[in-house]
Amino acid sequence: MLDIKVGLLSEFQAGPDPIAVFATEDGGPAAAFLSPKARKALSDAAKDEGFTGKACETASLKFNDGAKERRLVLIGLGKKKDADADAYRKAAAGLFKAFKGRFESLWLLAGPQAAVCTEGLLLGSYQFTEYKKAESEDKLKGVRFAAANAGERNKAQAAVERAALGAEAVCFARDLVNRGPSDKSPEAMADIAKSLAGPEVKVEVIDRKQAEKLGMGLLLAVSRGATKEPRMVHFTYTPKGAKPRKKVAVVGKGVVFDSGGLSLKPPASMETMKDDMSGAALVFGVFKVLARLKLKAEVHGYAALAYNMPGPDAIKPGDVVKAMNGKTVEILNTDAEGRLVLADALHWATQEKPQAILDFATLTGAQLVALGSGITATMTNDKALLAKVAAAGKRCDEATWELPLPKQYEDMVKSKIADLLNIGTVRVEAGTIVGGLFLKHFVGETPWVHLDIAGPAWTGSGNAICPPGGTGALVRTTLDWLAAL
Repeated sequence: MLDIKVGLLSEFQAGPDPIAVFATEDGGPAAAFLSPKARKALSDAAKDEGFTGKACETASLKFNDGAKERRLVLIGLGKKKDADADAYRKAAAGLFKAFKGRFESLWLLAGPQAAVCTEGLLLGSYQFTEYKKAESEDKLKGVRFAAANAGERNKAQAAVERAALGAEAVCFARDLVNRGPSDKSPEAMADIAKSLAGPEVKVEVIDRKQAEKLGMGLLLAVSRGATKEPRMVHFTYTPKGAKPRKKVAVVGKGVVFDSGGLSLKPPASMETMKDDMSGAALVFGVFKVLARLKLKAEVHGYAALAYNMPGPDAIKPGDVVKAMNGKTVEILNTDAEGRLVLADALHWATQEKPQAILDFATLTGAQLVALGSGITATMTNDKALLAKVAAAGKRCDEATWELPLPKQYEDMVKSKIADLLNIGTVRVEAGTIVGGLFLKHFVGETPWVHLDIAGPAWTGSGNAICPPGGTGALVRTTLDWLAAL
């Protein structure tokens, strides 16, 4: 992983390494360490190179800073009015991609944006190499942020370290999503969970026999068609040396591959279904770093892990199964399986009596239709809790949008022969909302937010801070929300 630290501007000035400076289209390079005369000369040199400051545009030029001639790199942010935190994050990712093969180390003048630039550098440098070697080894191994004095350096270093842990959690979640579905069976995922245990993190794994005793009928029903048995993972993080401020839970859907079961998906729709455990991957990513972040809340994490396959004993449309909370569910479509495994996990989470529950799931294709790949759909029974989650998303530039859970739609998940249906009675209407209404039956009175990440969890073409594949969506938002408790 790229080594990122904060140093003093005086250390940069005494050394030979190049420095990268941000610039806007209408403001030029932000190089406050230079004299006015030198800044003017730098702007003129940039124009001579054809550099305009457009978002993620880069240029490299030799420049005399008044003391010595050195290499200076420019990174564009676009217009001043658009130069928000996300612009810096994406520009930092662009900086890495542009110069990863040219320099071994460089300095970056980021000022108060050091944390988001850390995210951009680390997320932008991510590669999944479990099955294929990187096309070329990155030459760039270290980046130093330049601080004016020791106080500024210490403050920035703490922020950089927190941001680096967030990026580590995201990249871990991406690795799990990108892994082949046969290489992340429920048992294999449970073994990974156990490896995350430590003094502050305890891990409990429920196997099939234990799930039967506990009455986790929905988790068991989904896994009936698979040769690999399901698992339910329960993480517990307890802060060291202090009474927890709050107790909360995060729950993730972990369908490690979704064929649709007997309601079989078309082949093209299965191609990315290794990402159907992105919610569980988020929970794993969060618990990989919680102890090092030293959060003050007690946090419980749940991952419901299963294959959804069309085997000889697969659950069938028309079957009725009983959930852990005693409710019966009529199955009309075996491809609406995520809400089933989540339902048992949500009810199990309520047994710890948390003050809030968030669940994360690649639940519905309707989310992608409604909001696309850049916005997560949220539903809640507690507006105040949702406001805090949405605020965390805004701080992390991970957009969310609330959908209602209207009473007039509640009959859409009612069965004539059981308590609930696993899909809506009107097949083409409000698919994402119907999923939320179903899950609402399993949280009781606990404040709860459901986050449907079906679109944001995967990118087919890649983006500024992520190559094609799993994105690690909402990992940073979740950590931000937890840190604010």
